[in-house]
Amino acid sequence: MTSRPARRNRRNAEAGPAPDEAAERSGPGPGRSGSGGGLPRSLGLTVASTLVWGVAHLCTGRRTLGAALVALFAALVVGLGAWYLVYRPDLLHLAVRPDVLSAVAGGILLVGLVWLCVIIRSYQITRPGEMSAPARAAGGVVVALLCFAVAVPVSWAAHTTYVARSTLTSIFHAGGTNGAKQIDTSDPWNGQSRVNVLLLGSDSAYDREGTRTDSMTVASVDTKTGETVLVGMPRNLEHFQMPPGPARDRFPDGFTGDGPETPGLLNEVFQYAEDHPDMVPGVAKNHRGPTLLKQTIEGILHQRIDYYIMVDMFGFADIVDAMGGVKIKITQPIPYGLQGGVLQPGDRVLHGKEALWYGRSRTDSDDYTRMGRQKCLLRAIARQADPTTVLTKFDKLADATKRAISTDIPQELLPALVKLSEKVKDGAQISTLAFVPPLISTGNPDFALIRRLAAKAMGSDATPSPSGSPSGSPSASSAGSPSGSASPSGSGSPSGEPSSDGGPSASPSGDGGSGGGSGSSGHDSGHDKAKPISLDAICPS
Repeated sequence: MTSRPARRNRRNAEAGPAPDEAAERSGPGPGRSGSGGGLPRSLGLTVASTLVWGVAHLCTGRRTLGAALVALFAALVVGLGAWYLVYRPDLLHLAVRPDVLSAVAGGILLVGLVWLCVIIRSYQITRPGEMSAPARAAGGVVVALLCFAVAVPVSWAAHTTYVARSTLTSIFHAGGTNGAKQIDTSDPWNGQSRVNVLLLGSDSAYDREGTRTDSMTVASVDTKTGETVLVGMPRNLEHFQMPPGPARDRFPDGFTGDGPETPGLLNEVFQYAEDHPDMVPGVAKNHRGPTLLKQTIEGILHQRIDYYIMVDMFGFADIVDAMGGVKIKITQPIPYGLQGGVLQPGDRVLHGKEALWYGRSRTDSDDYTRMGRQKCLLRAIARQADPTTVLTKFDKLADATKRAISTDIPQELLPALVKLSEKVKDGAQISTLAFVPPLISTGNPDFALIRRLAAKAMGSDATPSPSGSPSGSPSASSAGSPSGSASPSGSGSPSGEPSSDGGPSASPSGDGGSGGGSGSSGHDSGHDKAKPISLDAICPS
């Protein structure tokens, strides 16, 4: 008598293999065909499976695997669509999180690999068993083209995501490392009504030792509305007090520089700190300069400086080139360079070198006119850096940005910072206030006036820093500029010409005018410039 398992095995043998197993056994091989219809049908099913996974498997009787592939493909499509609809408002915020970018890059590569396997296997199970050499070649070419059509966009997406992550992690460090603050992501602004960021333009030319911060602007941004005030600090400000500690001990009567060849200007503080580690004990190289400069400007303004961003001027030119240039309206000729070049008036597209000179040229001009042009240039770049430009020039922009920018903004703050920048770009008012003659005498500054104006423009989030003007330092009134300083007509306006009301001209040329002005007119102009002025009035579109 046969046992029950033996009888069951005999019945299974008589019934034959399961459909999916039979399909696998009857796959392509010598003398067999994967399916009827020849090569055209095989290629058609392979194309169909490229568009919707599993079609070829279902048509060749492999129902289990085919259904699983179709279900997986549908789940991916539906899931991606749902994720986009739910997180669409937060896509930019997610795009500045390195952990999210790592997961996205890995997911893209995994999906791409599965996709390629589906294409190749679909052709294998549907191709005729016997084909001529030309037919085999034609089939191989079509499959290769299908794989290429999938691999290129998948590779590009994964590469772009990886580059974005690499750029973020090379510029922005995690909180608590490399001088970056620890951030509570549930309250990124720590209850502050404004965030103050020091924007530095550094000039480290090949023929100059060290780095000079010739452009210094404090961007004070309302964390709720995005309204922004750009407070311009003149590079040649003198007689300012250093922050308490080793710096104040070395310069008790105000900063005097490093030897007779350095007059003690504000743009010297950065390099002085880098050259003298004892000025900021415990701070690493390349962080000493921005640390001391932030503390010094905090003392000058009596306003908290939360973070800094420094852009190397020559790297900035690379960024502009990567963008394809920046559109600027110039109203007067701007001489530049050593070869007698001139930026002519009109609506111009400035490329890297030209944009650099637009922001740096002082020929027939002055520091204060240059400060105005720099703000107009920043405004133009911010407006023109749209998503299309960023995506189409992404690799070049990322490479230039990594080489040009340094900051102490922590990675964890980036999502909140992106939200804030969207408010700024969506129409929040941007105004400017420059502490330049005739409002402020850079050689003999009225620090009390500077602090009153800063407090009014930037709100009441003042720092309790005691570092003020040095004892005994005379305070200049706003009635005039010191001897030898640039004429009041060029102060802070990119045009270099005063408007009829004494405020900044609405037609920035980028070149300083030569017209002077009487003491009384300079006094009136100084009072006009005591209030922040909209960049829209200074920089024509």
